Amino acid sequence: MNVLVTGAAGYLGSNLLKKLIEMSNVKEAQWNIIAADIRDISIKDDCIQFVHLDVRSEQMSEVMKQYEIETVVHLASIVTPGKKSNREFEYAVDVKGTENVLKACVENKVKRIVLTSSGAAYGYHRDNAEWITEDHPIRGNEAFAYAHHKRLVEERLSQYREQHPELEQVIFRVGTILGKSTNNQITSLFEKKMLVGIHGSKSPFVFIWDQDVVACLIKGIVDKQTGIFNVAGDGALTITDVAHILNKKILWIPSWLLKSILFILKRLSLTQYGEEQVNFLRYRPVLDNYKLKHEFGYTPKLTSMQVFQYFLEQKHNTK
Repeated sequence: MNVLVTGAAGYLGSNLLKKLIEMSNVKEAQWNIIAADIRDISIKDDCIQFVHLDVRSEQMSEVMKQYEIETVVHLASIVTPGKKSNREFEYAVDVKGTENVLKACVENKVKRIVLTSSGAAYGYHRDNAEWITEDHPIRGNEAFAYAHHKRLVEERLSQYREQHPELEQVIFRVGTILGKSTNNQITSLFEKKMLVGIHGSKSPFVFIWDQDVVACLIKGIVDKQTGIFNVAGDGALTITDVAHILNKKILWIPSWLLKSILFILKRLSLTQYGEEQVNFLRYRPVLDNYKLKHEFGYTPKLTSMQVFQYFLEQKHNTK
């Protein structure tokens, strides 16, 4: 099978390539993997060919044609922006880049696209359901670039499902990914001496093991099932649960006060986060994984609690 993986040098892309190589080496499956990214990849194997390719590039269609791509795994996205990043660049990669990939898929009669969206696409809203299912409206807040861009991407995908039904879609709305070496905006919250809590909010987290996400991607490649699926471990952890596990105290702050503090600090260039982060902390989407288990046919190996504990153990072992 000829498979193109965008964002192949990223955290999730690298983990996927390792698993595909492992499966290929034991003859579990035969892959011809075209790994595309603007960064070089350190992973080498006979079943993988690296292509230096930007998802926004006009060369995308030519690459798909040259390698007779049957399935695309689209992982390229700006998850944690760098200090020199800006909203225009992030939009160009996340939204325009995905549009470019979709257009190239149609032009080259690609059979299937498997891609990662995010629970963030649902948005951070006061009236979010306690457990969010896939039929919940996509309302990614414009204040959050990542959430808003995932919303826009999913709107494009919906249009393509109507206009180009021949292109099969498997969309994973992924919760907070944790693994051996995860390091991002969420994990940095756990490294503080004291956790921040918002008065009146449980600030829930749903976690998913990176290897469970990889398993879903592979199943999305090889199976016939299509659709949209929340990807999260069973259960959720509140900020109180997290503090108890970390043996840390919580600094409970009224939402109005934290908004005021962040408003001032951002305008003094003392933090990159503004007052919108308050909603990020208190209205986090809690993903229901019933459809993943009962329709897609995959049950995560680790619960939210187990993957959080695994993450902490691995972090402790590397110190």
